[in-house]
Amino acid sequence: MRLAEALILRADVQKRYNQVKARLSANAKVQEGEQPPEKPEELLYELEQLLMQQGSLIRRINRTNCMVTFDGKRTIADALADRDILAQHRNALSELIQTASVRQDRFTRTEIRYVSTVDIAALQRQADQLAKEYRELDIRLQELNWSTDLLEET
Repeated sequence: MRLAEALILRADVQKRYNQVKARLSANAKVQEGEQPPEKPEELLYELEQLLMQQGSLIRRINRTNCMVTFDGKRTIADALADRDILAQHRNALSELIQTASVRQDRFTRTEIRYVSTVDIAALQRQADQLAKEYRELDIRLQELNWSTDLLEET
């Protein structure tokens, strides 16, 4: 199985887990004298099976990400961390740009005037560059995910 397939399967298992958990809650209590539409014991068993499958996938994905070289210097796990930092940095700059860009209409000369304390254009260029780096890194990660075999559990 390829790493990308395992990532898709992990997302599917998580979605199914959430659905079974909701069904379990819906069947946990019924009016006296009634029977639940589904047996809670069977749903609990299915939930446990999904958790076991999810745990196995997570361990294998993590092991693969830590063992496979991304670019000769970093592992996939390192590249994922770098991608997350790029996203956080860009989000922080975008929020700053949004805050600094808010225009306030003044209706009289006596109202307080606010001015930006940062160079919005320069911050926007930096945010755009970070977004470009993120996209390029993400594309390389996706390519590697489809060409990397998932490592087995030990």
